[in-house]
Amino acid sequence: MAEGGGPDSGGSADSDSEVPAASTENQKQTIGSLLKTTLRKGDEWYLVDSRWFKQWKKYVGFDNWDMYNVGERSLYPGPIDNSGLFSDQEKQILKDHLIDELDYVLVPTEAWNKLVSWYSCLGVQRPIVRKVVEHGMFVKHCKVEVYLLELNLCENDNMDIVVTRHFSKADTIDTIEKEMRTLFNIPREKETRLWNKYMSNTYEQLNKPDSTVQDAGLFQGQVLVIERRNEDGTWPRQASHPKSSTTPSRTFTTSPKLSSSSSASISSAVINGNSTCGAGYTLNNSTATGSSLGGYNSYSSSYNYRDSQSQPGLCGLSNLGNTCFMNSALQCLSNASPLTEYFLNDQYEAEINRGNPLGMRGEIAEAYADLVKQMWLSRSSSVAPRTFKTQVGRFAPQFSGFQQQDSQELLAFLLDGLHEDLNRVKKKPYLAQRDAEGRPDEIVATEAWKNHRLRNDSVIVDIFHGLFKSTLVCPECSKVSVTFDPFCYLTLPLPMKIDRTMEVVLVRSDPQSRPIQYRVVVHKLGTVTDLCSALSRLCGIPPENMVVADVYNHRFHKIYRRDDGLNQIMDKDDIFVYEVQEENSETMNLPVYFRERHSKHAGSSSSTMLFGQPLVITVPRQNLIADVLYEKILQRIGRYVKHPLSAGIESRASASATFASCSQVAECSTSSVGNASLGGCSSPLSDGATCSASSSNGSNHSGTCTETNGVYDGEEEAMDHQVSPEPHHGQPEEEEEEASDLENGTKEDEAKTSSVPAKLFTFSVVNSYGTANISPLPCDGNVLKLNPHSTVAIDWDPDSRKMCYDEQEAEAYEKHDSMLQPQKKKATVALRECIELFTTMETLGAHDPWYCPTCKKHQRATKKFDLWSLPRILVVHLKRFSYNRCWRDKLDTVVDFPIRDLNMSEFLCDPKAGPHTYDLVAVSNHYGGMGGGHYTAYGKNKVDGKWYYFDDSSVSSSSEDQIVTKAAYVLFYQRREEEGQPCASLGGAAADDHMDLN
Repeated sequence: MAEGGGPDSGGSADSDSEVPAASTENQKQTIGSLLKTTLRKGDEWYLVDSRWFKQWKKYVGFDNWDMYNVGERSLYPGPIDNSGLFSDQEKQILKDHLIDELDYVLVPTEAWNKLVSWYSCLGVQRPIVRKVVEHGMFVKHCKVEVYLLELNLCENDNMDIVVTRHFSKADTIDTIEKEMRTLFNIPREKETRLWNKYMSNTYEQLNKPDSTVQDAGLFQGQVLVIERRNEDGTWPRQASHPKSSTTPSRTFTTSPKLSSSSSASISSAVINGNSTCGAGYTLNNSTATGSSLGGYNSYSSSYNYRDSQSQPGLCGLSNLGNTCFMNSALQCLSNASPLTEYFLNDQYEAEINRGNPLGMRGEIAEAYADLVKQMWLSRSSSVAPRTFKTQVGRFAPQFSGFQQQDSQELLAFLLDGLHEDLNRVKKKPYLAQRDAEGRPDEIVATEAWKNHRLRNDSVIVDIFHGLFKSTLVCPECSKVSVTFDPFCYLTLPLPMKIDRTMEVVLVRSDPQSRPIQYRVVVHKLGTVTDLCSALSRLCGIPPENMVVADVYNHRFHKIYRRDDGLNQIMDKDDIFVYEVQEENSETMNLPVYFRERHSKHAGSSSSTMLFGQPLVITVPRQNLIADVLYEKILQRIGRYVKHPLSAGIESRASASATFASCSQVAECSTSSVGNASLGGCSSPLSDGATCSASSSNGSNHSGTCTETNGVYDGEEEAMDHQVSPEPHHGQPEEEEEEASDLENGTKEDEAKTSSVPAKLFTFSVVNSYGTANISPLPCDGNVLKLNPHSTVAIDWDPDSRKMCYDEQEAEAYEKHDSMLQPQKKKATVALRECIELFTTMETLGAHDPWYCPTCKKHQRATKKFDLWSLPRILVVHLKRFSYNRCWRDKLDTVVDFPIRDLNMSEFLCDPKAGPHTYDLVAVSNHYGGMGGGHYTAYGKNKVDGKWYYFDDSSVSSSSEDQIVTKAAYVLFYQRREEEGQPCASLGGAAADDHMDLN
């Protein structure tokens, strides 16, 4: 069954750790204060798994609303366990797309040291320490660099040997060069050069040793090559790679004799094969006039060349490390032909507004123009948009790292940045917004649009801006407020699903029944009670006899209450439902963990590792005897745990001695369930005895202990008599007599006098995480002191587990018919429905009321959006992602949107609006779920009118029937110009006359 984490993720460094001396209140105050530490460049912060941290918060009562069981020993979190953050436990490689606060918590160094001093770290786990780096051009922004950049390092003489190393974006080129010198044993006096390697034969030299990884634009998986200078003063690459494509030299030449200032300067030449070109290119785009690459920064990106006859615009974008979101947005914008033609014709140069305080000194516009020219005017089959990404990261720090972002958010930033960089208004006037106050809509709309153009006049406004009509009505005084507001893209809600499908695993109380996986349909905003009721209808177990738990890393991450909302359960959670007796004054339900105990070395405590699936069993609240608990657990796990059985009374003494040894070394497996086979085994016993198990035809197994008549037959009927037989269990008189004789006759050897076989495992009361012991439990006739908050672990030695625990059968489960039935095909929603939902009247929420100027107070008014005017390029953002305090979801509904002939005229409330028919030109796709996934794009090439699929650096032909999918996220529509109607001017003067000149 599916579980989170690897097989070694459940261990504890020291299961006998003591509860820390610091009081819970002291811990709460100390860590709470340290978590308020301000991020400072260069400081180190540590990652802590959110699951462990939440357990700690419960234990110390960190949150005021969760202080019911402060200091409860069952909540003690034990050693810090970060195993859930790793995709590779041994190398401690972080999983992709981890999210701050959801998956991990960041704590400063002092807080980490405090937590370690109180709780220690799990096993051999190394701390996950990361540096604080600085982002931003004008407003500096610090953040912890969670994901380091992975670079592949090799030497020019032998590129087959590649060494992977991770570097911070704040590390310098000099740091990388020193690391490579060490890795490849290059003498300090030897002169070297450092190269970026792209694709198969494209190289770019690096200079400026003090430049950072971020400034150099290095990306995830980048190959760096170090080259040693020949004895004759030449460089190997000059002679051995005459045919390679070399981008303009950012030469990085290092030598102890050379200072960083002596590095070669940037050249504008591009070497391809044996020929050298100047900064300009011969263009193969016949539609572009007066175009050359002009002032574009030719070393900003690396590229591979395509055939001279290939189509302009069919240029892929290299993934620089989780930058598929950016590539998708750029490909869509690139296929918005009015904007692309504006840049290709260099119209932007005369309109750059470097003095706009809201702009970015024209740098975003220039970086985008450079990239568009590479994609449309060069012969590159793909380019690496490193300089563009670097520029974006300087002004929008959220896009500076290598974590996955949202293509629509990048698009919104880019359109706004281009607008401000190209705003024709040099000094924005102050204009107060007026309400309609009963005036006709047309007058108010025209006034609003002209006021907008007085402050915002750019190519982006010309092409992408439209106008909303917003109507608010006060529920108390019926005051009507009408305003008109500009928009750059249309965010459409998707009809929310009322129900959700959940997959759960039912563990019945019948020990011989395998767990069964079910698929149930529940109300999306329901409770755990609703989940139990839905499952009850399929399995017949009353809802009150169910316990629902989230199993993670072989432990209960959370046991849910009946009234807990299902919004607390994520789709990725492994939900188990246990059949139990309903708790009452006489019984309670007890969580049970499986642990394997390892001795470290003589004189030290042992460590434990969780394994298997935890259980929930019903036990008496009062007078629970250890032997009874042992029998209950042994009976419950009898399907996949087999223990050695005595063959006869006459060999009880020898059997007892052998059992004692066997419990220390290995226990025999004597039977199997189904077709699971444990195979043969043999383990040494004391005094030369051996314990072995053999199988015949994979079905009938027998266990045999040899030496001193210690023979055990695997008979099921003997099982009950071999589990901790005590006098109060009512042993037969003959057995009691013989046991007494044996005991009296061999008192000198305690191991051989016991008539009780050694038990397969021992008990401990542990914290709810299973990582720290609270107290040991006796395995005899003593009454156990347990309460409803207790958690018990059964501890095995490794050999006993290996011999007696059938891993295959323990993991086996069956699928209910509900899992085998095809799921209902998801309903398709028409784009029209989304637009209608957007324009539907709604009542404002309690947290976002409207201030009524008549009532002089905030009111939950009704609000309605209408569309007044639409732009030339209509960007439609399908709101697939939804967030709230407890719920994060992606709607994978298929939206059926038209490829051509989208008639928007019927949605315009302007009675004088002309025809508005749109054709699709691009789609940004998102595959996957929350916090991760992959972005691609479809684009319609203007030159040949065909559709293409853009997947990072790959470009392939496509067809219209492939475009409408559940992955569609952002749609780009271009308005069809009616015959005889001139194309809209991109200038601002004419646009002031009527707002619909877009």
